[in-house]
Amino acid sequence: MAQHVDFLIIGAGVSGIGAACHLRRHFPDGSFAILEAMDGIGGTWWTHRYPGARSDSDLFTYGYSFKPWRGKSIATADEIRHYLDEVIEDNALAPHIRFQHQVASADWSSQDKRWTVKVTRGDTGETLTYTAGFLWMCAGYYDHGKGYTPEWEGMQDFQGRIVHPQHWPKDLDYADKQVVVIGSGATAATLIPNMANETAHVTMLQRSPTFFACEPWAHPLEEQLRPLDLPDDWFHEIMRRAFIAKTDEVVRLAREQSDDLREVLLQETRTRLPEGYDVDTHFNPRYRPWQQRIAVIPDGDLFAAIRSGKASVVTDTIERFDATGIRLRSGRHLAADIVVTATGFNMQFLGGVPFRLDGKPVDFTQHMTWRGMMVQGIPNMAHTIGYFRYSWTLRADLVSDLVCRVLAHMRATGHEVVVPTLGAADADMPREPWTDPTTVSAGYMLRAQDKLPRQGNRSPWQAPWKQMHEYGDERTALPALQPATEATLSYH
Repeated sequence: MAQHVDFLIIGAGVSGIGAACHLRRHFPDGSFAILEAMDGIGGTWWTHRYPGARSDSDLFTYGYSFKPWRGKSIATADEIRHYLDEVIEDNALAPHIRFQHQVASADWSSQDKRWTVKVTRGDTGETLTYTAGFLWMCAGYYDHGKGYTPEWEGMQDFQGRIVHPQHWPKDLDYADKQVVVIGSGATAATLIPNMANETAHVTMLQRSPTFFACEPWAHPLEEQLRPLDLPDDWFHEIMRRAFIAKTDEVVRLAREQSDDLREVLLQETRTRLPEGYDVDTHFNPRYRPWQQRIAVIPDGDLFAAIRSGKASVVTDTIERFDATGIRLRSGRHLAADIVVTATGFNMQFLGGVPFRLDGKPVDFTQHMTWRGMMVQGIPNMAHTIGYFRYSWTLRADLVSDLVCRVLAHMRATGHEVVVPTLGAADADMPREPWTDPTTVSAGYMLRAQDKLPRQGNRSPWQAPWKQMHEYGDERTALPALQPATEATLSYH
């Protein structure tokens, strides 16, 4: 027998928990459930258990607008999960979360005006059915079940161990081992200083460099404000605004003075590394600042590991694996007992769930995104995707606010269905890829282009990344929306 709720949320990570809090506040009489495929809350922060796993954004903006953050600016995965546990307790969400509930399909019935969602329980193997008036996809944008690892020749010959950070083995012993970490993004930069003191040596093997910014674990302003004994919400809001203003300035420099920003980042790197270190080879990316995310290094810990001699960087390409390590195109051989493939993740739109409208499969590549949170022609469904340059949650909060405005309008006008609809003026609008590789070059996005919705060349049919690519004032993009009654939403 189907279980019916007014609102069905998929995912109990930062987006899903935030969405539920907004629904509780705006619709206290509405029923809802949160389906989570894993056996714990947190999404990314439940999946990632590698050494030193932490945020790459400050928690005053990565935290919710309605829940003050009380810790240091940069937080560990454990601290973030504890914060989310508090949010769940504060808002009495625990009875509404269903763990190990993997969504198998979602079907919309125009006649019944509701979604039917088939679910497989991971613990029992049974199939369950949920129905809902509104479906809210909050599963993030990557596949939690499988990280991205390229196939290199000879991997089967390697006698050591190959692991992906997304699936970190509990029994992995790297003490006094030679470790090679393939990749140079935020995950690699987190792993290396947290492993360096225990390994014999750890090498970051990168095909191309990443931009890094050294940030303190605690913002200097925090130390000035804490003795004032401010209310938690005041402290949180002041710090939140300080971090937003700082990011605003970095985004402005990336737009207006890209070369100057590059030099600022490289100069800070030079001061953190031994004199004469080849910064141009190992830390000067081919892309512009913010074409890919600038990775944060708390207190410059990666550079400290390099200075100590416990870690090193090699910029080269892999020719093949062999029994004892990795042979590079340059002819150099890197000996390894353990290879960590910090090579990214696989993007997965809407959790990889198959959708059907009145029995017909939905091909999302034939649809356009509506403000990056709904999809053209798909009734009563929203999805949450956060920011690229600012913290994810800044946009997740704004998406939740807009979804609730749309739902409130439906209640006030007696409508049961809302559908993003192309009007006559937009019918011939060019359909562009969801991302533009000339302005964002993140590998996981480029690899997923053939599975993602399209976007138009004007609002509201542009993905959130479009504004980010153009360095617009991203954090105010959603508050500036027209009322929810705008013509691109059809109600009935």
